[in-house]
Amino acid sequence: MTLPQAFIDIPLAHRALHDVTDGRPENSRAAIRAAIAHGYGIEIDLQLSVDGAAMVFHDYSLERLAEGAGPVAVQTAAQLSDTRLIGGDEGIPTLEEVLTLVGGCVPLLIELKDQDGAMGPGGGPLEVAVTHALAGYEGPVALMSFNPHCMARMAELCPDIPRGLVTSAYDPAAWALSAAVCNRLRDIPDYDRVGACFISHEATDLDRPRVADLKQKGARILCWTIKSPEAEAQARLMAENVTFEGYMAAHPG
Repeated sequence: MTLPQAFIDIPLAHRALHDVTDGRPENSRAAIRAAIAHGYGIEIDLQLSVDGAAMVFHDYSLERLAEGAGPVAVQTAAQLSDTRLIGGDEGIPTLEEVLTLVGGCVPLLIELKDQDGAMGPGGGPLEVAVTHALAGYEGPVALMSFNPHCMARMAELCPDIPRGLVTSAYDPAAWALSAAVCNRLRDIPDYDRVGACFISHEATDLDRPRVADLKQKGARILCWTIKSPEAEAQARLMAENVTFEGYMAAHPG
């Protein structure tokens, strides 16, 4: 299993090509349409509704991004679809809706958010929902998560879809995780166990020796989140592609 070359060649718009000043909230249909129009790949996030639907939304709670309150996980898919995103005129989309909208036009990088709360083995329904949604999808798609257990489960459910790990310096001060969990995940010990073919690593930590070691062994290296051309140039000294926001990344060539 390898990551399709499109995920290396085409810059990836973080949470799609979002800009609320232009009516394009994060992970919105409008932001996805804009990314497609500009020929960018798209990175999206998934949370789970109470009735088991994969919803394209980043946060665990609604307040920052939507005209609602409380956890995403206690709302039905219908309720979330009717919850307007702040700065736009549409509700929260389902993964199925986004797959139909993208239709294989550009590469789609899907991050499954940790549902356990501590990067542990909890979860399961989100992985099942993603598997059902992706059945029959023929465009370039890849899966990733900070939680290695999530990707191990996807290896069982969707063995033919490329998968990777979202990785980080895991500074305990920046994470709602124990120091022990941060210390374990920092060295990316699960890469081989989950059958990963890429990582998407924190851009400010790309000089970590483990990243170079994985690249030397054949891992494809993406990174998050780049916010300027200058930061992109620096990141590309190690990373093969970037997830970007806040500017228009240049298309290679």
